[in-house]
Amino acid sequence: MSLFGYSNPIIAILREVETHEAIEICEALVAAGIEIIEVPLNSPQPFRTIKTLVEHFGDTIMLGAGTVLTVDEVESLAATGARLMVSPNFDADVVRRGVELGLIAAPGVYTPSEIFAAYKAGARTVKLFPGGGLGISYLKDLNAVVPTDLGIVIVGGVNGDNIKTWLEHGAAGVGAASSIYKRGDSKTVVAEKAAILVSALDNK
Repeated sequence: MSLFGYSNPIIAILREVETHEAIEICEALVAAGIEIIEVPLNSPQPFRTIKTLVEHFGDTIMLGAGTVLTVDEVESLAATGARLMVSPNFDADVVRRGVELGLIAAPGVYTPSEIFAAYKAGARTVKLFPGGGLGISYLKDLNAVVPTDLGIVIVGGVNGDNIKTWLEHGAAGVGAASSIYKRGDSKTVVAEKAAILVSALDNK
């Protein structure tokens, strides 16, 4: 079980994290076993935060941005040195530019048509969003027809109670937002939340 070559398939989504707290929050996540972290672009000064994290952690973890909507944002993200680009939607121009710049593109999709279009544009990972309400049977049906080299990450409604089930039934990874970080959470609270999710993986 791995995602992007990392042993832990959880993407920690730090929506609205502030630059001044980002390093200590991420250190708490890394200590808990989280290796993939995204800062959505609807956070305060997101590119500054991402660049700060890249400079601190280097390649020891995978860092990137979420809510990437435009080609200009793709180019600004690439300039930070981050490697992961996540979107809530599929935009072919955004995916293609991200791939051109060497980023891992994970666009948001909901239907088979969107998945195949994203694959054609160069994505090899897609974010099923909002995925939590679709159910395991929908994921299994998708995995029966999508290319074998494409991974589906579930985002939306992921928590300690269902993370194990998603991964056991074919998800390549999961994205955790409020179940791992809410604006204002201390590093202690984040560490506790992360421990719950990682423990759920360890209990497989």
